[in-house]
Amino acid sequence: MKNYVQCGRFRLPLTGADARPLVMGILNVTPDSFSDGGQRLTLDQILDYAEAMILAGVDIIDIGGESTRPGCVPVPLDVELQRVMPVIYALQECGKPLSIDTYKPEVMREAQLAGIDMINDIQGFRAPGAIDAVASGDCGLCVMHMQNTPQTMQQQPDYQDTVSEVTDFFSDRLSAMEQAGIDKNRLVLDVGFGFGKSLAHNIALLKNQHYFVRHFGLPLLAGLSRKSMLGAITDKPVDQRLAGSLAAALAAVATGAQIIRVHDVAETVDALKVWNAVYPAPEC
Repeated sequence: MKNYVQCGRFRLPLTGADARPLVMGILNVTPDSFSDGGQRLTLDQILDYAEAMILAGVDIIDIGGESTRPGCVPVPLDVELQRVMPVIYALQECGKPLSIDTYKPEVMREAQLAGIDMINDIQGFRAPGAIDAVASGDCGLCVMHMQNTPQTMQQQPDYQDTVSEVTDFFSDRLSAMEQAGIDKNRLVLDVGFGFGKSLAHNIALLKNQHYFVRHFGLPLLAGLSRKSMLGAITDKPVDQRLAGSLAAALAAVATGAQIIRVHDVAETVDALKVWNAVYPAPEC
Protein backbone atom coordinates (compact mmCIF):
# COMPACT_ATOMS: atom_id res chain seq x y z
CA MET A 1 0.00 0.00 0.00
CA LYS A 2 1.24 3.49 -0.80
CA ASN A 3 1.99 5.82 2.10
CA TYR A 4 0.06 8.72 0.58
CA VAL A 5 -2.01 9.81 -2.38
CA GLN A 6 -0.84 12.86 -4.31
CA CYS A 7 -3.85 15.11 -4.67
CA GLY A 8 -2.72 18.24 -6.51
CA ARG A 9 -1.66 20.80 -3.90
CA PHE A 10 -2.19 18.24 -1.13
CA ARG A 11 -0.49 15.00 -0.08
CA LEU A 12 -3.05 12.88 1.79
CA PRO A 13 -1.49 10.36 4.23
CA LEU A 14 -2.64 6.74 4.05
CA THR A 15 -0.44 5.40 6.88
CA GLY A 16 1.17 6.85 9.97
CA ALA A 17 0.04 9.02 12.86
CA ASP A 18 -1.90 11.49 10.69
CA ALA A 19 -3.71 8.87 8.62
CA ARG A 20 -7.44 8.17 9.05
CA PRO A 21 -10.43 7.45 6.83
CA LEU A 22 -11.14 10.57 4.77
CA VAL A 23 -14.55 12.09 4.09
CA MET A 24 -15.27 13.35 0.57
CA GLY A 25 -18.30 15.63 0.61
CA ILE A 26 -20.62 15.67 -2.41
CA LEU A 27 -21.28 19.13 -3.81
CA ASN A 28 -23.85 18.69 -6.57
CA VAL A 29 -24.46 21.72 -8.76
CA THR A 30 -27.13 20.05 -10.84
CA PRO A 31 -30.92 20.31 -10.97
CA ASP A 32 -31.47 16.55 -11.30
CA SER A 33 -29.20 14.53 -8.99
CA PHE A 34 -30.99 11.55 -7.44
CA SER A 35 -30.62 12.73 -3.84
CA ASP A 36 -30.35 16.52 -3.70
CA GLY A 37 -30.78 17.83 -7.22
CA GLY A 38 -32.05 21.39 -7.48
CA GLN A 39 -31.43 22.27 -3.84
CA ARG A 40 -28.51 24.62 -4.60
CA LEU A 41 -28.92 26.52 -7.84
CA THR A 42 -27.18 29.84 -7.09
CA LEU A 43 -23.47 30.32 -6.47
CA ASP A 44 -24.18 31.78 -3.02
CA GLN A 45 -26.22 28.69 -2.06
CA ILE A 46 -23.46 26.39 -3.33
CA LEU A 47 -20.74 28.25 -1.44
CA ASP A 48 -22.81 28.31 1.76
CA TYR A 49 -23.19 24.54 1.54
CA ALA A 50 -19.46 24.10 0.90
CA GLU A 51 -18.68 26.26 3.93
CA ALA A 52 -20.97 24.12 6.06
CA MET A 53 -19.13 20.99 4.90
CA ILE A 54 -15.78 22.58 5.75
CA LEU A 55 -16.99 23.54 9.23
CA ALA A 56 -18.22 19.95 9.68
CA GLY A 57 -14.74 18.58 8.98
CA VAL A 58 -14.84 17.50 5.34
CA ASP A 59 -11.50 16.36 3.87
CA ILE A 60 -12.22 16.64 0.12
CA ILE A 61 -14.99 18.48 -1.74
CA ASP A 62 -16.26 16.68 -4.85
CA ILE A 63 -17.93 19.07 -7.31
CA GLY A 64 -20.35 17.57 -9.83
CA GLY A 65 -22.05 19.34 -12.71
CA GLU A 66 -23.79 16.35 -14.30
CA SER A 67 -26.07 13.80 -12.69
CA THR A 68 -25.03 10.19 -13.25
CA ARG A 69 -28.11 8.59 -11.69
CA PRO A 70 -29.64 5.63 -13.58
CA GLY A 71 -31.45 6.82 -16.70
CA CYS A 72 -30.05 10.35 -16.60
CA VAL A 73 -29.76 12.52 -19.71
CA PRO A 74 -26.17 13.54 -20.63
CA VAL A 75 -25.35 17.22 -20.10
CA PRO A 76 -23.73 19.22 -22.93
CA LEU A 77 -20.12 20.22 -22.40
CA ASP A 78 -20.81 23.95 -22.25
CA VAL A 79 -23.53 23.50 -19.63
CA GLU A 80 -21.29 21.39 -17.39
CA LEU A 81 -18.48 23.95 -17.65
CA GLN A 82 -20.87 26.80 -16.82
CA ARG A 83 -21.97 24.93 -13.71
CA VAL A 84 -18.64 23.81 -12.27
CA MET A 85 -15.97 26.34 -13.24
CA PRO A 86 -17.29 29.27 -11.14
CA VAL A 87 -17.47 26.92 -8.13
CA ILE A 88 -13.90 25.69 -8.61
CA TYR A 89 -12.58 29.24 -8.83
CA ALA A 90 -14.64 30.41 -5.85
CA LEU A 91 -13.44 27.55 -3.61
CA GLN A 92 -9.82 27.58 -4.74
CA GLU A 93 -8.55 29.05 -1.45
CA CYS A 94 -10.90 27.17 0.89
CA GLY A 95 -8.06 25.10 2.33
CA LYS A 96 -9.47 21.73 1.23
CA PRO A 97 -8.64 19.57 -1.80
CA LEU A 98 -11.15 20.09 -4.60
CA SER A 99 -12.30 17.20 -6.78
CA ILE A 100 -14.23 17.35 -10.04
CA ASP A 101 -16.69 14.56 -10.83
CA THR A 102 -16.51 14.32 -14.63
CA TYR A 103 -15.76 11.94 -17.48
CA LYS A 104 -15.26 14.62 -20.15
CA PRO A 105 -11.61 15.30 -21.12
CA GLU A 106 -12.43 18.92 -21.94
CA VAL A 107 -13.76 19.49 -18.41
CA MET A 108 -10.70 17.73 -16.97
CA ARG A 109 -8.41 20.10 -18.85
CA GLU A 110 -10.27 23.25 -17.80
CA ALA A 111 -10.52 22.10 -14.20
CA GLN A 112 -6.77 21.44 -14.04
CA LEU A 113 -6.05 24.91 -15.38
CA ALA A 114 -8.23 26.22 -12.55
CA GLY A 115 -6.19 24.27 -9.99
CA ILE A 116 -8.35 21.22 -9.29
CA ASP A 117 -6.74 18.66 -6.95
CA MET A 118 -8.52 15.45 -7.98
CA ILE A 119 -10.48 14.12 -10.94
CA ASN A 120 -13.17 11.55 -10.14
CA ASP A 121 -14.15 9.73 -13.35
CA ILE A 122 -17.07 7.29 -13.37
CA GLN A 123 -15.83 5.93 -16.71
CA GLY A 124 -12.34 5.16 -15.42
CA PHE A 125 -10.67 7.52 -17.93
CA ARG A 126 -11.94 5.50 -20.89
CA ALA A 127 -13.20 8.42 -22.97
CA PRO A 128 -10.95 9.18 -25.96
CA GLY A 129 -8.40 11.74 -24.80
CA ALA A 130 -9.11 11.35 -21.07
CA ILE A 131 -5.74 9.85 -20.15
CA ASP A 132 -3.91 12.37 -22.33
CA ALA A 133 -5.81 15.15 -20.55
CA VAL A 134 -4.51 14.14 -17.11
CA ALA A 135 -1.16 12.45 -17.79
CA SER A 136 1.13 15.44 -17.23
CA GLY A 137 -0.49 16.91 -14.11
CA ASP A 138 -0.23 16.06 -10.42
CA CYS A 139 -3.90 15.90 -9.42
CA GLY A 140 -5.27 12.71 -7.88
CA LEU A 141 -7.15 10.40 -10.23
CA CYS A 142 -10.05 8.24 -9.07
CA VAL A 143 -10.59 5.33 -11.47
CA MET A 144 -14.12 3.98 -11.10
CA HIS A 145 -15.68 0.84 -12.55
CA MET A 146 -19.02 1.07 -14.31
CA GLN A 147 -20.79 -1.51 -16.46
CA ASN A 148 -22.47 0.10 -19.50
CA THR A 149 -23.59 3.76 -19.20
CA PRO A 150 -25.68 5.71 -16.68
CA GLN A 151 -28.55 5.53 -19.16
CA THR A 152 -28.51 1.70 -19.29
CA MET A 153 -26.40 0.48 -16.36
CA GLN A 154 -29.24 -0.67 -14.10
CA GLN A 155 -31.41 -2.32 -16.74
CA GLN A 156 -29.87 -5.79 -16.49
CA PRO A 157 -26.42 -5.74 -14.86
CA ASP A 158 -24.75 -9.07 -15.48
CA TYR A 159 -21.47 -10.65 -14.36
CA GLN A 160 -20.10 -14.18 -14.37
CA ASP A 161 -17.76 -13.26 -11.49
CA THR A 162 -18.15 -9.73 -10.16
CA VAL A 163 -14.83 -9.46 -8.33
CA SER A 164 -12.84 -11.02 -11.17
CA GLU A 165 -14.39 -8.79 -13.83
CA VAL A 166 -13.86 -5.60 -11.83
CA THR A 167 -10.26 -6.73 -11.20
CA ASP A 168 -9.73 -7.19 -14.94
CA PHE A 169 -11.16 -3.72 -15.58
CA PHE A 170 -8.79 -2.09 -13.09
CA SER A 171 -5.83 -4.03 -14.48
CA ASP A 172 -6.61 -2.75 -17.97
CA ARG A 173 -7.04 0.87 -16.88
CA LEU A 174 -3.94 0.87 -14.69
CA SER A 175 -1.88 -0.60 -17.52
CA ALA A 176 -3.03 2.20 -19.83
CA MET A 177 -2.18 4.81 -17.20
CA GLU A 178 1.24 3.31 -16.55
CA GLN A 179 1.98 3.42 -20.27
CA ALA A 180 1.08 7.13 -20.19
CA GLY A 181 3.63 7.68 -17.42
CA ILE A 182 1.14 8.42 -14.65
CA ASP A 183 2.60 8.09 -11.15
CA LYS A 184 0.79 5.43 -9.08
CA ASN A 185 0.84 7.79 -6.10
CA ARG A 186 -1.85 9.79 -7.90
CA LEU A 187 -4.26 6.85 -8.23
CA VAL A 188 -7.33 5.84 -6.26
CA LEU A 189 -9.73 2.99 -7.16
CA ASP A 190 -13.52 2.90 -6.80
CA VAL A 191 -15.47 -0.32 -7.49
CA GLY A 192 -18.50 1.79 -8.43
CA PHE A 193 -21.30 0.74 -6.10
CA GLY A 194 -24.62 1.07 -7.91
CA PHE A 195 -23.07 1.68 -11.33
CA GLY A 196 -24.19 -1.34 -13.31
CA LYS A 197 -24.59 -3.63 -10.28
CA SER A 198 -27.42 -5.46 -8.58
CA LEU A 199 -27.66 -5.61 -4.79
CA ALA A 200 -25.85 -8.97 -4.83
CA HIS A 201 -23.05 -7.53 -6.99
CA ASN A 202 -22.67 -4.54 -4.64
CA ILE A 203 -22.51 -6.73 -1.54
CA ALA A 204 -19.93 -9.02 -3.16
CA LEU A 205 -17.73 -6.04 -3.97
CA LEU A 206 -18.14 -4.50 -0.52
CA LYS A 207 -17.14 -7.77 1.16
CA ASN A 208 -14.07 -8.05 -1.06
CA GLN A 209 -12.64 -4.53 -0.94
CA HIS A 210 -9.57 -5.74 0.99
CA TYR A 211 -8.80 -7.99 -1.97
CA PHE A 212 -8.53 -4.97 -4.30
CA VAL A 213 -6.29 -3.13 -1.83
CA ARG A 214 -3.96 -6.13 -1.56
CA HIS A 215 -4.00 -6.92 -5.26
CA PHE A 216 -3.31 -3.41 -6.56
CA GLY A 217 -1.65 -1.73 -3.57
CA LEU A 218 -3.78 1.38 -4.09
CA PRO A 219 -6.28 3.21 -1.87
CA LEU A 220 -10.00 2.71 -2.36
CA LEU A 221 -12.77 5.28 -2.49
CA ALA A 222 -16.28 4.06 -1.64
CA GLY A 223 -19.49 5.87 -2.56
CA LEU A 224 -22.55 4.26 -0.96
CA SER A 225 -24.31 7.32 0.45
CA ARG A 226 -28.12 7.20 0.09
CA LYS A 227 -27.89 4.76 -2.83
CA SER A 228 -30.65 2.42 -3.96
CA MET A 229 -28.83 -0.62 -2.55
CA LEU A 230 -29.42 0.89 0.90
CA GLY A 231 -33.06 1.41 0.03
CA ALA A 232 -33.29 -2.23 -1.01
CA ILE A 233 -31.78 -3.35 2.31
CA THR A 234 -33.67 -0.96 4.62
CA ASP A 235 -36.85 -0.37 2.62
CA LYS A 236 -36.41 3.37 3.16
CA PRO A 237 -36.79 6.20 0.61
CA VAL A 238 -33.76 8.27 -0.32
CA ASP A 239 -34.43 11.00 2.27
CA GLN A 240 -34.55 8.43 5.11
CA ARG A 241 -31.27 6.62 4.46
CA LEU A 242 -28.96 8.43 6.88
CA ALA A 243 -28.63 5.50 9.29
CA GLY A 244 -28.08 3.10 6.42
CA SER A 245 -25.51 5.44 4.86
CA LEU A 246 -23.54 5.69 8.11
CA ALA A 247 -23.59 1.92 8.54
CA ALA A 248 -22.43 1.52 4.93
CA ALA A 249 -19.62 4.04 5.48
CA LEU A 250 -18.32 2.08 8.47
CA ALA A 251 -18.68 -1.21 6.59
CA ALA A 252 -16.70 0.27 3.71
CA VAL A 253 -13.90 1.39 6.03
CA ALA A 254 -13.90 -2.01 7.77
CA THR A 255 -13.41 -3.72 4.42
CA GLY A 256 -10.60 -1.48 3.18
CA ALA A 257 -11.85 1.88 1.88
CA GLN A 258 -9.81 4.94 2.85
CA ILE A 259 -11.96 7.65 1.28
CA ILE A 260 -15.73 7.72 1.84
CA ARG A 261 -17.84 9.83 -0.53
CA VAL A 262 -20.97 11.09 1.23
CA HIS A 263 -23.85 13.56 1.30
CA ASP A 264 -24.08 13.75 5.10
CA VAL A 265 -20.67 15.09 6.04
CA ALA A 266 -21.11 16.07 9.69
CA GLU A 267 -22.70 12.77 10.68
CA THR A 268 -20.10 10.73 8.78
CA VAL A 269 -17.22 12.70 10.29
CA ASP A 270 -18.54 11.92 13.78
CA ALA A 271 -19.05 8.24 13.00
CA LEU A 272 -15.51 7.94 11.66
CA LYS A 273 -14.04 9.76 14.67
CA VAL A 274 -15.47 7.02 16.86
CA TRP A 275 -14.24 4.36 14.44
CA ASN A 276 -10.74 5.80 14.32
CA ALA A 277 -10.53 5.98 18.11
CA VAL A 278 -11.00 2.23 18.22
CA TYR A 279 -9.30 1.21 14.96
CA PRO A 280 -6.52 3.71 14.17
CA ALA A 281 -4.75 3.58 10.82
CA PRO A 282 -1.62 1.38 10.57
CA GLU A 283 1.69 3.05 11.28
CA CYS A 284 3.25 1.78 8.05
